[in-house]
Amino acid sequence: MDVAVVGAGFAGIGTALRLARRGRESFVVLERGDDVGGTWRDNTYPGVACDVPSQLYSFSFAPSARWTHVFAPGHEVQEYLRACAREVAAHLRLRTEVLQARWDAAGSRWHLVTSTGPVRARVLVLAAGRLTEPRLPDLPGLAGFDGPVFHTARWDHGVDPAGRRVAVVGTGASAVQVVPRLAERAAALTVFQRSAPWVVPRGDRAYSPAERAAFAADPGRAAAERAEVFAQMEQGIEARRAVPAAVAALRGRALAHLAAQVADPALRAALTPDYEVGCKRVLLSDEFYPALQRPGVALVPAALERLEGRTAVGADGSRHEVDVLVLATGFSSTRQPYARRVVGRTGTLEQAWSAGMVSHASTVVHGFPNAFVLDGPNASLGHNSAVHVIESQIGYLLGALDHLARTGGVLEVGAGAQAAYTADIDRMARDSVWLRGGCSSWYVDARSGRLTLLWPDTAEEFRRRNGTFDPAPFG
Repeated sequence: MDVAVVGAGFAGIGTALRLARRGRESFVVLERGDDVGGTWRDNTYPGVACDVPSQLYSFSFAPSARWTHVFAPGHEVQEYLRACAREVAAHLRLRTEVLQARWDAAGSRWHLVTSTGPVRARVLVLAAGRLTEPRLPDLPGLAGFDGPVFHTARWDHGVDPAGRRVAVVGTGASAVQVVPRLAERAAALTVFQRSAPWVVPRGDRAYSPAERAAFAADPGRAAAERAEVFAQMEQGIEARRAVPAAVAALRGRALAHLAAQVADPALRAALTPDYEVGCKRVLLSDEFYPALQRPGVALVPAALERLEGRTAVGADGSRHEVDVLVLATGFSSTRQPYARRVVGRTGTLEQAWSAGMVSHASTVVHGFPNAFVLDGPNASLGHNSAVHVIESQIGYLLGALDHLARTGGVLEVGAGAQAAYTADIDRMARDSVWLRGGCSSWYVDARSGRLTLLWPDTAEEFRRRNGTFDPAPFG
């Protein structure tokens, strides 16, 4: 193959669509799962939905007029990706796990060992995503808990919460969606909160039949709404840059939402974060706070410390009897598990990222010729749609493929260019709320203290800077 793409989520399917439509390269998309969709295939917990407006959460080159809500339910996002994948079905290899990808310097090719046989490709595209491997807590007594235990991304639909005492560990993005649904069914629900999240109103609503018909009849209407929502969300970067007025406005919006929905002063105090707004992911929900006030629901303002049989013991010493344990504990985001399987010119990607993920243009890594990482180092956004960044990276990749077609040889970014780009990222992030906001988050590499997941500027600036391939930094 000319190109081997690893992963069939947004980045992998988007790359496949662009490659297929230009019709210049042979390619294959390797997906370990039995379906496309990535995180939207894996996350099927009750209440799962997108927290980016639907019109932005699709490819600009493959728009959809089928969204039913301003914020799409998870199954609609998955159906959208399935529909996109049908166009490139001939290039998909499902149930194919990449066990190793090794650069062959003599042949200037990537050799991939997969669960269904070898693949050889001139170019490797890593589109494995950053929210693929659930992070499981190391809890004393967890192995001895004899009830159902599962992560939100591995939801056990055979477990009915009705009549059971359920505990949710965590209050992040998945938890605020699943807690209201569990509160409706469980006999008792206990929510362990290590740190309170900042929550703002979601304001979701269904599109009317007339609106949906108008989107289908006039694609320009959906495009106009997409542009309007994009421009509104771009303004959110100011609060993340720690601009005082913007931070105050976002903080005030969140605190007003909390005050409006939680009357009890003790509960409101427990739900008030002790770090600056935006330092962690700002959550969208109109249902989370009301759910915590339902009969039979208890918020524990402390981490789950251990399990003693079916007794969950909080760090505050409180004890709670539990039948079902739901782990809403996030993912291995800054330390990507696939990195140990990618062997470049001098070592593994895991070794290259031992002090935190680094790159040039958020897409290429020194020591890994003809390899491109999508949705990887500093290629996510804390204020806008990641799909915009993914499209920008795909544009960079296609430019690199054009360059290779013209000049031959291999492309390996220079160490100096990578170091300069990394230093620039660190400079931009230095005074941001992500590093100065007084929290620990999945955006920041725990070992190095660097912001390695997010792009610390606008989405437009990412595209301006990283959306077009420039051969100059390559030796």
